[in-house]
Amino acid sequence: MNDEKIVKPSAESLASAARTASKGGLPPVHLWNPDFCGDLDMRIARDGTWFYLGTPIGRPELVRLFSTILRKDGDDYFLVTPVEKVGITVDDVPFVAVDFKVEGSGEDQTLTFETNVGDFATAGPDHPIRVERNAKTGEPSPYVLIRANLEALIDRKSFYRLVDIGTHHDGWFGIWSGGEFFPIIPSDELT
Repeated sequence: MNDEKIVKPSAESLASAARTASKGGLPPVHLWNPDFCGDLDMRIARDGTWFYLGTPIGRPELVRLFSTILRKDGDDYFLVTPVEKVGITVDDVPFVAVDFKVEGSGEDQTLTFETNVGDFATAGPDHPIRVERNAKTGEPSPYVLIRANLEALIDRKSFYRLVDIGTHHDGWFGIWSGGEFFPIIPSDELT
């Protein structure tokens, strides 16, 4: 795969976004409203792998760059710069929470998640955790909001760790973080 083809149409705007991201901040994609330029053959798989023209993007720095200019409008995902807006496909959610750090305990506990692209979010009122259950199998899919409508699927090993530190509250089994209780499963469904 030739990574130059990916950045060539918008090298100037992507470079600007990269400079902003490298300074520790994220580009203000919520303020940018360029014309829609069409769909790009880019896809983010459920496991967090980014593909361009059907081939995995092998450069983590490039994936990080693209992740900083990602925006969700309604149910659709876009890469947005000051001058371009292109649609991409996201199989589930764009990020995967690959680890988390626990501070405190009980109702005073905080959980800070790290994503596969290097973002961090502390679960709480601004970064809620939600769990969807498969209607057929009942298998849970846990998510945490990372930023501006962009969620991360909490990976299996991290979810098991969450269950290990979970507790019962108001008829639910779940976890505390940032002063909020996030339900996982009704207590009476645990065996």
